Amino acid sequence: MAGRFEALPGGGAAVALDEVEISILRSLAVQLLELIGPGDEPAADADPLAALFSEGPGEPPSDPALRRLFPDAYGDDTEELREAASDFRRYTENDLRARKREDALVVVRALDSLPAGAEEGGGVLKLAPDESRAWLGTLNDLRLTIAARLEIADDEESERLYRLPDSDPRKPMVMAYLWLGMLQESLVETLMPS
Repeated sequence: MAGRFEALPGGGAAVALDEVEISILRSLAVQLLELIGPGDEPAADADPLAALFSEGPGEPPSDPALRRLFPDAYGDDTEELREAASDFRRYTENDLRARKREDALVVVRALDSLPAGAEEGGGVLKLAPDESRAWLGTLNDLRLTIAARLEIADDEESERLYRLPDSDPRKPMVMAYLWLGMLQESLVETLMPS
């Protein structure tokens, strides 16, 4: 099980993580939370009905990683499609940000729930089915974010990462990207019906 998710009876998944893996995953999830930010959400004391119909941003984010996490729904080939994409973003992005935040918080809380001393030697993390799906979303978001930072747009660019020399300053980020991909793939396999 070391480093790979395995299915649990009755649904869910488990993975053995060492202290370094726990630390890296927690740090990346917290950084993702900071990147996603609160968005243009209404104040906590706002009228619930008004909050339900609040509008988000109409323009794509300027940060390439956020653009990857919150892409336009339609191409921008015509003015009509740009307007449709803007409208779609305005009415969906706040909810999407909230879901991504909730998923990342599930990851942080699961890592924090490992028994005391787990960070010193690692531990086995057991996830319920809903937690597994949240983890899958966050692992995907982390990979998309790192891909944007590494300027990976297609498989060909991804392949060149395997050949980076150890002296390349991007190497640690590349290793995290590849490791997250392996975790994500093993989690997908556990969630697939047999």
